[in-house]
Amino acid sequence: QVQLVESGGGLVQAGGSLRLSCAASGIFIKITSMGWYRQAPGKQRELVAIITTAGNRNYTDSVKGRFTISRDNAENTVVLQMNSLKPEDTAVYYCNAEAHLVTVRAYWGQGTQVTVSS
Repeated sequence: QVQLVESGGGLVQAGGSLRLSCAASGIFIKITSMGWYRQAPGKQRELVAIITTAGNRNYTDSVKGRFTISRDNAENTVVLQMNSLKPEDTAVYYCNAEAHLVTVRAYWGQGTQVTVSS
């Protein structure tokens, strides 16, 4: 079982910055990809950014140039630095990790609210 604990959400004005952190703990052999998803009211959950163990990154188009994802493989943590925030970034942000034990499974954090006011 893997636990993901997120921190760093909150309320910020448009143009501001927030930093989300997520730490993985529990029993696993390794964690491969780690990422952040978000879900706004009335919308489906969408991928925001993902990073592999090798450091390969992918971002959804709407956050490119504004958000940066990074991770510490030794500590099993992932950070999402969000700059130039826009009201449309308002959502619950979820940490996601793929962990290997007997099989590969995806795990989710509890979610952290990000609200950007105009």
